[in-house]
Amino acid sequence: MKQINYIEIGQNIRKIRKSRGFSQEQLAEKIDISVTHMSHIETGNTKLSLPVLITLADELNVKCDDLISDHSRKSKDDYINEFSDLVSQCSPAEINVLMDVLKATKSAIKLYISDDF
Repeated sequence: MKQINYIEIGQNIRKIRKSRGFSQEQLAEKIDISVTHMSHIETGNTKLSLPVLITLADELNVKCDDLISDHSRKSKDDYINEFSDLVSQCSPAEINVLMDVLKATKSAIKLYISDDF
């Protein structure tokens, strides 16, 4: 039977919480747990219950699996949602820079892929 890695789960929760712009205090309040409990979850010092895991996933707008495992294989929709979240936090000037970088990167990838295959 596979061992549950609560430290990894806590790190995943922290990473996603920060990417969503929540402080520990804000997220703890939203899911109705103490800040101390939230801190212990993120450090892996406590086991979180299934109801708390589900509530966290709902509040962070992710699947429970995203909290349990930091898998590198995401769907295209996952990347689009993540990109949309990032862009929504940007100024118009930052969006212009990101678009330029994205276009240049896409062009470079096309060249790289066509050269290799």
